[in-house]
Amino acid sequence: MTIQAKLMMTNDEQYWQALCLRDARYDGVFVYGVRTTGVFCRPTCASRQPKRENIEFFEHPEAARQAGFRACKRCRPEVAGFTKPSLETVERVRHLLETHIDETLSLDELSAAVGVSPYHLQRTFKQVMGVSPKKYAANLRLNRFKQEVRSSGDVTRSLYDAGYGSSSRLYEKSTASLGMTPSVYRRGGQGMNIAFTTTTCSLGHVLIATTERGVCAVSLGDSVKALETSLVEEFPAAKVQRDDASLTPTVAQVVAYVNGSATQVNVPLDIQATAFQQKVWAALRQIPYGSTRSYGEIAAEIGQPKAVRAVARACATNRIAVVIPCHRVVRETGELSGYRWGVQRKQTLLNQEKQAAGITPQE
Repeated sequence: MTIQAKLMMTNDEQYWQALCLRDARYDGVFVYGVRTTGVFCRPTCASRQPKRENIEFFEHPEAARQAGFRACKRCRPEVAGFTKPSLETVERVRHLLETHIDETLSLDELSAAVGVSPYHLQRTFKQVMGVSPKKYAANLRLNRFKQEVRSSGDVTRSLYDAGYGSSSRLYEKSTASLGMTPSVYRRGGQGMNIAFTTTTCSLGHVLIATTERGVCAVSLGDSVKALETSLVEEFPAAKVQRDDASLTPTVAQVVAYVNGSATQVNVPLDIQATAFQQKVWAALRQIPYGSTRSYGEIAAEIGQPKAVRAVARACATNRIAVVIPCHRVVRETGELSGYRWGVQRKQTLLNQEKQAAGITPQE
């Protein structure tokens, strides 16, 4: 066990004791998420104490939110008095990034501005915000671009106004990020036009849905009616209509990939995700064809080794089957775990990929 892992374990035990005692001195030091309810609380919350194995500790509410938990309405942990100096540092860096979107501030420049080491700044910012300063700045720039292009309709002018030096700088970042905004998704896709089609593949039926920006859903199942119903339930306020003809090129790519006759699929995506989900899904797309990773390996890869269950939740909420390859994530033992579209489909996909890559599949 590494020194870092031992320190993390020590903190967890200390936090657990504080939770058991409802020690008010720890309000503002940590919050805890309850995996069975999806809620995070402050140490002094008067709710029934959960079991130890169902708890995940975080040193800031934002980190809990990025891991998929929502704030407890009873103890309001988001106002628990997090006033540590590190949070003030993060706020100063956020202000610098938000007021200098047109510039590319390096980690060294940011750390010099707030008087801490680059290593400490990177670690603290990710701990509080869930993403690095560089990723936070990239998200700010993308958000500005989306606002500019919506108001002006001029893509070229908008990308320069948002701080991109060229169109290539924008598009290399935007494949999986220029999706629907969280507010649009929360409103059930209000104002969106979604075209979909269904067809058969080696795994049964597949539904593919797109917006004007890209693919927003790829679903697998045994019933076309069930797939269509699920899509409407996902986006109840959107205008959803069948359009077989315009989706033919996208369908050809996805079906060839599902059937194992193609080893890659390159289609634009329109996704809505938290910063944490974005990190997980980006890591999934980096897993080589024919290979697998454990949930723990993905958690470590995104810099949050304790967020194994949160990684599993991010995989379970992936709406774009195969293109975002959550089927390549398995248990630490190598055994298959659950899959949104059925474990047997997961096994078939993995076997096809291993065969195509020249690896003997395991039954």
